[in-house]
Amino acid sequence: MTTPDPHETYRAARDLLLELSTDRDRAVAEFRFPDVGPLWCWAVDWFDRVALDSDRPALVIVEEDGTTSETSYDDMRRRSNRLARWLAERGVGRGDSVIVMLGNQVELWESMLAVMKLGAVVMPTTTAVGPADLRDRVERGEARHVITNAAEVGKFEEVPGDYTRISVGPADGWDDLRTATGAGGAADDGPLPHPGTGPQDRLLLYFTSGTTSRPKLVEHTQVSYPVGHLTTMYWLGLRPGDVHLNISSPGWAKHAWSCFFAPWIAEATVFLYNYTRFDAPALLEQLRSRDVTTFCAPPTVWRMLIKADLSEGPGSLREVIGAGEPLNPEVISQVRARWGLTLRDGFGQTEMTAVVGNSPGQPVKPGSMGRPLPGVPVVLVDPATGARVEGAGAEGEICLDLTGPTRRPVPLMVGYHGDAERTDEAMADGLYHTGDVASLDEDGYITYVGRTDDVFKASDYKVSPFELESVLIEHPAVAEAAVVPAPDAVRLAVPKAYVVVAPDWEPTRETAYAILKHAREHLPPYLRVRRLEFGELPKTISGKIRRVELRGREDDLARAAEVASGEFRDDMFPELRG
Repeated sequence: MTTPDPHETYRAARDLLLELSTDRDRAVAEFRFPDVGPLWCWAVDWFDRVALDSDRPALVIVEEDGTTSETSYDDMRRRSNRLARWLAERGVGRGDSVIVMLGNQVELWESMLAVMKLGAVVMPTTTAVGPADLRDRVERGEARHVITNAAEVGKFEEVPGDYTRISVGPADGWDDLRTATGAGGAADDGPLPHPGTGPQDRLLLYFTSGTTSRPKLVEHTQVSYPVGHLTTMYWLGLRPGDVHLNISSPGWAKHAWSCFFAPWIAEATVFLYNYTRFDAPALLEQLRSRDVTTFCAPPTVWRMLIKADLSEGPGSLREVIGAGEPLNPEVISQVRARWGLTLRDGFGQTEMTAVVGNSPGQPVKPGSMGRPLPGVPVVLVDPATGARVEGAGAEGEICLDLTGPTRRPVPLMVGYHGDAERTDEAMADGLYHTGDVASLDEDGYITYVGRTDDVFKASDYKVSPFELESVLIEHPAVAEAAVVPAPDAVRLAVPKAYVVVAPDWEPTRETAYAILKHAREHLPPYLRVRRLEFGELPKTISGKIRRVELRGREDDLARAAEVASGEFRDDMFPELRG
């Protein structure tokens, strides 16, 4: 009996999703994640096979000054082969954890492929971390090797450990990676032997951003991301030959989603534009001049873009997507009105791939994240009772069903590395618990409500911060907003908004009045924003708002019986009383 070729099995599953890219119902009915067999290494069994002799651009990076580097699929295959051999000479082997702490530079992609080809474990790390975070990563991730830029090696002076030190560029006491990949590097760029990894072997260790607690260390296998991201490719609407731009920082899971796995699964080009400070006109120019066809960015970027001049149109864009946090309906409306494109939303976590989404060609209901993606057993569960909820108006925690034939859905993590208690909590009762609450409508569309620990009660009414924030950012004075409960003697708690003002607006009493008035006119009485304070929002190093800090601040103020010096309350304005 002939053993199925894992590459062809994987390709058949991918091609089915491409064929059904706009027929979501058939895709859900027919798609199953492929069984790639007992031996599988995505970098060898998929990437190297599609890259062989291909001159299609795999990676294009444009710097702020216009300097451009372009690497073909075959170049990337050969460069990562050379690097893998060089790393092996320095002791990198199967099962070793390797911290890869690089920016958007070709060495990042080469390193990830090379580490995979050796059967080692990639531990992506943002360059924004400092020595304390690095100590934690080295210890908990059991890192045996570190790859970083020469400019970053100083951070490791305070990080003990017997790990191999590899720098991009010369640094005292560190091996320079460019001696392997640059001019005069190792000559042997031919095929590497298969590392012998199987589907359940460890491939990735990702730290979460820690919005509410200590960052968790998420463990993924050789299939959970490499095979699971077939759903992400489908959601993004990627096709062979596309030029895909995703705005996210290296070191976080979304970068692997949309700057590594999904585009290269589709045989598309990963396009990056490096900038030191966000510049909407410059980004729009790159989108148009570089013929970008698919573009994914967090809602914060989309909110800044719709305040820019979009009159020159979307260029070659076919698909536009928001990710990282829920998309506000106002943003979707503005993009559709000015570009004629439907901005689509979706949902996933570091712990998994995209599992809910508005897929291409499907009707989009503003505010909704869409419906479950093909192959993913999404259910809503009442957090209080653990019972599954169904039907129009149902509301519950987004969960994945773990009782199916595979027990653990392909796109889901193994668990939290070294933390059995947190893993058991997340996987309790035959479910994976996301900690995110959503509602369901009559057509099966899922609308985000909030994190289980962000939703609160005011005057005995349940309040979704996201719902109030969506109304607030419709006002032109609001660039960003975060709503948290402020303790109140009468109502138990009242919604308070922390607001970042938009350009050309000042954080004045008049501005506060205009925003509170807008909220009053667009929200029912029981959801009124009754307090407001201007200022910057606390965020994780990945850019997510830390509402937990704002909630703690409000609790501290209440205990001290103090009012924040810059706070505006609706009862300060006679016109808003009631």
